[in-house]
Amino acid sequence: MNNNQKKTSLYNKHIELGARIVPFAGYEMPLQYEGVIKEHLTVRSQVGIFDVSHMGEFILSGAKATDSLNYVTLNDVRNLAVGQAQYSAMCYEDGGIVDDLLIYRYSDYYMLVVNAANIEKDWNWLNKHLMAEAELVNRSDEISLIALQGPKSKDLLSLIVPEVSDLKYYTFCELTYKNKSITIGRTGYTGELGYEIYADNAIIPIIWDDLFKIGEEFNLAPAGLAARDTLRLELKYCLYGNDIDQTTHPYEAGLGWITKVDKGNFIGKQAILDRKEKMDRRLVCIEMIDKAIPRQGYEIYKDGDKIGYFTSGGQSPSLEKGIGLAYVNRPHTKSGTELEVDIRGKRKQAIVVKPPFYKNGTALD
Repeated sequence: MNNNQKKTSLYNKHIELGARIVPFAGYEMPLQYEGVIKEHLTVRSQVGIFDVSHMGEFILSGAKATDSLNYVTLNDVRNLAVGQAQYSAMCYEDGGIVDDLLIYRYSDYYMLVVNAANIEKDWNWLNKHLMAEAELVNRSDEISLIALQGPKSKDLLSLIVPEVSDLKYYTFCELTYKNKSITIGRTGYTGELGYEIYADNAIIPIIWDDLFKIGEEFNLAPAGLAARDTLRLELKYCLYGNDIDQTTHPYEAGLGWITKVDKGNFIGKQAILDRKEKMDRRLVCIEMIDKAIPRQGYEIYKDGDKIGYFTSGGQSPSLEKGIGLAYVNRPHTKSGTELEVDIRGKRKQAIVVKPPFYKNGTALD
């Protein structure tokens, strides 16, 4: 293992559980434990637990924190009440995406949760564009994060933290657990009912152990990065570096719903509006008709012409078929459009479908 890779506060727990460890975004992370299909289906039907401590956390405060955040992100943070969370993104001046992120609004500051591979880039970008009366602190190395996801997550977590029973989707609460301050948000990356628990490095392993002590009756199982990827793919949740990056724009990526062009000026606004008027491709969901598995980079054809490429792909454990996200040229982006995928030199039949692939998630229950 690369000695330059960091270890999360739960690293020894993963080793004890027999996880396959891989380098990811500068960390040694669990790829899988008993297998991606089993872990995936456990989250869909029962409850799984993920270590996502590699994610970055920034604290933004000051008199101009709200104005600064509204200028550098697409969504409108002024709509956030204390105790609410928001999905958003940051763009370059040309409309390309810097990163997508979660924003939590506390009483006197914001917490920004950014992708692990983008921590340094996001830190530099934010510091370059924040207003004078806004202060940013990087707490990424101090805060650990676990995600408890699945239909049984509320029943399990409420046994040790009763307060979560009242949490609505995309809200959070601050509380004290064993004399330590923690934040629990009803958010996640799986499409299932779930919670993300933020706390200092010292307390997260204790919470992890406490959940496993009472988790057997709920069939609680650890889940790794591989299951996290298949779960988010089934919901058409974008992964930075695959489905969105500096070359993609919010509207073509299906992120128009977080792009609040009426809120005032923000970085990239004019370029985003210009691209919207001239948008020639869209990120779509594609299911394989033939028995085949699409992968990132595979080319897509219609009537012999290349019209797109996959950004993410794999075998769906829930649907038991090959699925993927792909940028496809218009006008071939409508649901029901049949296409061909070049898989190792052979053309395989596929079809554009309405998102998400998996429609039975419990996130809103």
